[in-house]
Amino acid sequence: MTRERGSPYAPHAEGETAAMLDAVGVDDEEALFDIPEGVRFDGEFGIEPRSEQALRRELTALLGRNDDLTEFMGRGHYDHYVPSIVDNLSQRAEFLTSYTQYQPEITQGFLQALFEYQSMLVELTGLPVANCSMYDSATALAEAARLADRVRQASGTRVFVPEFLRSGKRGVLDNYLAGTEMTVETYPMDDGNVDVEALAELVDDETAMVYAENPTVRGSIEERLAEIGELASENDALFCLGTDLVALALLEEPASVGADVVVGEAGVLGLPNAYGMGLGLFATREEYLRQVPGRLVGVSEDAADRRAYTLTLQTREQHIRRERATSNICTNQAWVALRAAIHLAWLGPSELVDLAEDCVRDAAALAERLDALVGLKAPVHDRHHFREFVVRCDQPAAAIAGDLETEGYAVHVVGEHLLQVCITDANAHKADELVAAFEGVL
Repeated sequence: MTRERGSPYAPHAEGETAAMLDAVGVDDEEALFDIPEGVRFDGEFGIEPRSEQALRRELTALLGRNDDLTEFMGRGHYDHYVPSIVDNLSQRAEFLTSYTQYQPEITQGFLQALFEYQSMLVELTGLPVANCSMYDSATALAEAARLADRVRQASGTRVFVPEFLRSGKRGVLDNYLAGTEMTVETYPMDDGNVDVEALAELVDDETAMVYAENPTVRGSIEERLAEIGELASENDALFCLGTDLVALALLEEPASVGADVVVGEAGVLGLPNAYGMGLGLFATREEYLRQVPGRLVGVSEDAADRRAYTLTLQTREQHIRRERATSNICTNQAWVALRAAIHLAWLGPSELVDLAEDCVRDAAALAERLDALVGLKAPVHDRHHFREFVVRCDQPAAAIAGDLETEGYAVHVVGEHLLQVCITDANAHKADELVAAFEGVL
């Protein structure tokens, strides 16, 4: 694999590259690009060529150094069992292509799959418009704030988010709003949930959006969503609710509590937990249809009266004038949305509810067992929980987490004496061992 002969990863050999440069009339590849001197890399990568066999050996040895831990970690990344049908169907050749899969003239099948994905989001949220996926929950939240800035009738630039918000999500929101007049402010929490009275003191006619989560980042179920929605509505602010596909099967329908926009992580279904790749869900009211970021797939009939799918709205700068674009999203998670749709369809309504009920039942049972151990209190917040909960420990939390890691278990450290534990159908069979490990390290 050299530049002389090309390789599977950089297929053009030196002779072919020279011929192409000659055809366009430039001396070298650098002349094709205008990279400022200040950001140009001027060094050597120091990567020696290797054979595929040698590379596999090296990577296998490198990955083998990773700890083989059983994870009880959550906080936005949830590991649910992904049935094999998801791999088998999503990896069919007609779905796997390096080209964009949703070109209306060639891929009716893929467009139908995305339309079904959107339809399932509409059914779960109660909101009539859902786009066909975004990058992740953090970018979906940030796009919701930008939407609030566009559609709100009165002036006002304040966006309120919970005191307990995952730092990565807050960072993306700050980045998206940098350069605008919008500001992000926090409101306090009361025993893990929204302090509605304190929020009421903060929200005014300068508020563009109020964001709440159900379940919260600490796993507690928010009980006063309708009051939060009413508070936002009274001040002409948008109410944005963060959640996920499994939780939506059991908790209050967002439309019924006044949510104007629903965002969150749809990758809880169809994806293994990778702490990186996500799938953002985004649903909203019909009056905001033309302000939705990304793409929407619609259905109609062709000239022969056959059912036909097509991209109906793509309000991004690649397709319309920049000043009219609602987003600069240039791609979406179409194939990942396909996997989520397959997983949802495979579960069906009743098994999706069963899975969600297990998330409540298993969390309560594990918290009760940990609470029985001397030196632990669980859950810290006296609430109903979904998947996860916070544990208070008499000993330093970091030390206990380190000892648990030695025993082969990973949990979050969220405070000097606070741990967070998450249980799903993927790790529930290891609950007995986790409790025994806690008992051993206390």
